[in-house]
Amino acid sequence: MGKYTREEILQMAEEEDVEFIRLQFTDMFGTLKNIAITARELPRALDRGCVVDGFLIAGIAGEKNPDMYLKPDLDTFAILPWRPQQGKVARLLCDICYPDGTPYERSPRYILDKIASQAKKKGYTCLVDPECEFFLFHTDDNGVPTTVTHEKAGYLDISPVDLGENARRDIVLNLEDMGIEVESSHHETAPAQHEVDFKYGEVRKMADRIMSFKMTVRTIAKRHGLHATFMPKPRSEVNGSGMHIHFSLFKDGKNVFVNPDNPQELSEEAYYFVGGLLAHSKEMAAITNPIVNSYKRLVPGYEAPTELTWTKNNQNSLVRIPASRGLETRIELRSPDAAANPYLVFAVCLAAGLDGLDKKILPHKALGEEPVQEDQDCSEVDHLPENLNEALGYFEQSEWISKILGKEFCEEYAAAKRKEWLRYTREISAWEIEEYLYRI
Repeated sequence: MGKYTREEILQMAEEEDVEFIRLQFTDMFGTLKNIAITARELPRALDRGCVVDGFLIAGIAGEKNPDMYLKPDLDTFAILPWRPQQGKVARLLCDICYPDGTPYERSPRYILDKIASQAKKKGYTCLVDPECEFFLFHTDDNGVPTTVTHEKAGYLDISPVDLGENARRDIVLNLEDMGIEVESSHHETAPAQHEVDFKYGEVRKMADRIMSFKMTVRTIAKRHGLHATFMPKPRSEVNGSGMHIHFSLFKDGKNVFVNPDNPQELSEEAYYFVGGLLAHSKEMAAITNPIVNSYKRLVPGYEAPTELTWTKNNQNSLVRIPASRGLETRIELRSPDAAANPYLVFAVCLAAGLDGLDKKILPHKALGEEPVQEDQDCSEVDHLPENLNEALGYFEQSEWISKILGKEFCEEYAAAKRKEWLRYTREISAWEIEEYLYRI
């Protein structure tokens, strides 16, 4: 992905024999949608956009006039490398607009752009480096996904123990072909669990890349006869999959998290940013951990965060401070998972950090470590919500989150998630049958 003009895109489409273009966008819950057009229709789509009926699209359904226009972002043009080499397929990520061309305020991509623009007005540019984890499982004879794997590989293992190495390599090569720079990839802690790490980038571009990444992972996994899932906790006995996010904040070309007087420590601004993340973590949880299954990952004993503290090495803490210093000084938020909508996650996290800077919120360290200020009381450590129902309670009561995402967006999002929770509470699980059927 690069900087393209309209004419350059039309020229590339012709020279590369592109026959179809997918105009893609993301709904409220982070699901990638698209409408396909032929190369003949590309000039019209670039000039006037493409109309879609939002009647059944989460985040648009309910509008009096659900007809919306997809406005292509020219810089996101990419040819899908796994498609046929004759009659190629390309894609463009799009913004959702009203018929008059104004941005649709409930579009997740617009919400992130709004928050990033607010940061820009204060002189800040936010860079992020997400760690995206996922599982590669077998499918059954009918192609239906399972949670079965034959491998027993662990952290940083290689083939022949790592049975997913070839699929992971192809995922990386396809991402690189699409212009997405990958820093590293490896097998994670649990059997069949993998991680791909990107080169850090501006927060809006990275949200786009995560959507492209998830599409690529699922597609390439299927070609290897596997099913890729970003479900946070598909198996109870092993670690779950997260999407740890590394944040850096730059101003006038300098990383403001760097402490010029003591390079081995963080700046005061960095502590304020951490303080904002911790202060708003409960009301953000319904965004950063958006499904019922998210909270089955956030339990002790599986290297997942539970405490609203920061530390350099405590796996229970919400925020960790990596050892890198200088321009690479950063803050790692460990609670989000890849089931979340990356546009919304980055939006609320950046807004929380900026709020910490504005209000000079100082955070607590983990128990057993000295607090930032001597008069801070660390005797009682707060925790993340224990389930989606509790997270929605904080979300619905938050005036701050309503201001960030918009009142109507929050109401629709919470209503849908309440229905999800209700469906879950009415479901009879295999555990209940095993535990009670024969003895009660």
